[in-house]
Amino acid sequence: KMAITKFTDLDVYNLAESMAMDIFRLSSVFPKEEKYSLTDQIRRSSRSVAVNIAEGWGKRNYENQFKRHIIDSIGSLEETKSWLGFALKCGYLNKHDYQDIHNVLDELGAKLYMLHKNWHS
Repeated sequence: KMAITKFTDLDVYNLAESMAMDIFRLSSVFPKEEKYSLTDQIRRSSRSVAVNIAEGWGKRNYENQFKRHIIDSIGSLEETKSWLGFALKCGYLNKHDYQDIHNVLDELGAKLYMLHKNWHS
């Protein structure tokens, strides 16, 4: 097992970054009138999952700071799920794409929860 020396060595970070890029691609076909609402919001919340992991990593020597960023990351993940639900209900996503990305979000949420639970500076 390789030593973790930077945030990009964290599996949760790489999964979060990949998920955000998937959402970017999926949302690129959303209608133009959604650009400043749903499209921007779902991209922002999905990217925030990864960005909070990275920011927390920078503060990892302060256990409470790191854990707070992991909690923020989980919050952004749940927000992303909510926006995805709107995208599905509005007909911008098909059920298959919705389920695929939702499964990734569930897996990522479980990993973030375990990271939060088991982290010690």
